[in-house]
Amino acid sequence: MSKIAILGVTGRAGSRIANELLQRGHTITGVARKIEGAETRPGLTLKSADSTSVDALVPVLSGHDAVISATRFADGADAATLVAAAKQAGVPRLLVVGGAGSLAVAPGKALLDTPEFPDAYKPEAQAGSAMLQALRAEKELDWTFLSPSALFAPGERTGRFRVGGDSLLSDTGGKSWISMEDYAIALADEVEAPKNFRKRFTVGY
Repeated sequence: MSKIAILGVTGRAGSRIANELLQRGHTITGVARKIEGAETRPGLTLKSADSTSVDALVPVLSGHDAVISATRFADGADAATLVAAAKQAGVPRLLVVGGAGSLAVAPGKALLDTPEFPDAYKPEAQAGSAMLQALRAEKELDWTFLSPSALFAPGERTGRFRVGGDSLLSDTGGKSWISMEDYAIALADEVEAPKNFRKRFTVGY
């Protein structure tokens, strides 16, 4: 089993990813700015650290097989910080909880660029797109960026979903969605059996 650090472990996505990996027997270091009141359990160690600081992250990440960033793009660590911290800590893999905004809905058009995309979500989506572009320039560290579908919310753990590449996935009714629980399965699968080295992929129903 692997030793994995999760940045943003107290968030909605981060906590579900931690749950999935703990159920599979992995050892988790959960990292967040504020860990007071966070649930503790066997296999999980909680540590407080600023994910935007390389110096703060390096000692926390050292000794891990992989780091998962589940922080918000707009106020969390950028690609340069994550890559530098992972390299200096000797962590060989970086996995990022991505966004759907950069997924293609037509040739040359991202979901973020459609008229229907909510203005309130644009800053976060634009920051996520910038993260992906920066990671694509990284040629040494093994990274993976997993974008959810357009609707990404807590829900049921079904274990049934589709896997795609750079295009938005939608069901037969045109709805693009994935539960955070099923997303966690896909990310944990990627941790255990890597297939997407230095690339982005997506999951949806």
